Amino acid sequence: MDHNATAPLRVEARDAMIAAMDVVGNPSSVHGEGRTAKAIVERVRAQVAAAVGCNRAEVVFTSGATEAASMLGLLSAGADVLVDEMSHDALWAHVSMSGLGETPTRGHTLAMGLANGETGLITPAPQKVDGQWSFGETRADWLMLDVTQAVGRIPFAFSWSGADFAVLSGHKFGGPKGVGVLIVRDNVDINPLSVGGGQEMGRRSGTENIIGIAGMGAAIEAAMGDLANGVWDRVEKLRSILETGVEVASKETILVGNDKARIPNTSCLLTPGWKGETQVMAMDLAGFAVSAGSACSSGKVKASRVLLAMGYGQDDAASAIRVSLGPENTEEDVTRFVDVWTDKLERHRNRSA
Repeated sequence: MDHNATAPLRVEARDAMIAAMDVVGNPSSVHGEGRTAKAIVERVRAQVAAAVGCNRAEVVFTSGATEAASMLGLLSAGADVLVDEMSHDALWAHVSMSGLGETPTRGHTLAMGLANGETGLITPAPQKVDGQWSFGETRADWLMLDVTQAVGRIPFAFSWSGADFAVLSGHKFGGPKGVGVLIVRDNVDINPLSVGGGQEMGRRSGTENIIGIAGMGAAIEAAMGDLANGVWDRVEKLRSILETGVEVASKETILVGNDKARIPNTSCLLTPGWKGETQVMAMDLAGFAVSAGSACSSGKVKASRVLLAMGYGQDDAASAIRVSLGPENTEEDVTRFVDVWTDKLERHRNRSA
């Protein structure tokens, strides 16, 4: 129940990766073996473009959304970067000004997430006003959207968003880890993410990860099929069952953002006085994988920056867990989760009494 961290590898992705393992050519080579490898890369480029509503030439393969977001520091114009405080750390790490609401100047880049990975909340993409992106008091010349948690779960098209850049990761929709995409709008120039061989039309050098790319292509195609076939409507119903059970068990638990637009699989449960880290460990021992939504790379847990920005206090923000469901979850899964979580809550109450 931690799909927002990573989704299980899809069968279609595994099969595509196994097949790609037998392709020995370098996609930069002009002989037959190289052309076979190159064909895989270009087929997946077309699959990604079709899935996210962009042109094939706008797709740049990377190691993931984090690497793709690093282009924020490489814009040839040397733009200042403003980041929505609800955004993932992969964007927040590149903020070069004190935050949103700066005095409008030319050259700003606004970076923001379309769907928040901790709460599931959807932030509508901003609109252009007098040729600049307008977000509250902020004005910017360029817009980057992090669509990592949105692709395959809610409708999205890069073309109708009007954004200049977008980033995504394959493992969020059932592809392998370690492969992702940077989308760069036609006629927008960037310095290369890496230099050397000039691959990816000079925007990201290095021999392409054929196996990972093949898996991502199969996964994104399957994910879009799920979206079209209403699979995520069923997941949303499972989330409703889970949240109803939590509300019955605990009147003090806050369902963060449940009155606002969210992606269909995510619940953020904030139970004051019961640390999220403790809940995660207790549920793990019971066989359920969930997240505190605030663990950093060092393994330490701190109060969520996102929840603090939403106005929750330090203690309350540190008492949240995230449950993020996927297509393979069942009603039995969520009802068992509620039963176990309720039992753990009762034990916590008894210890605290």
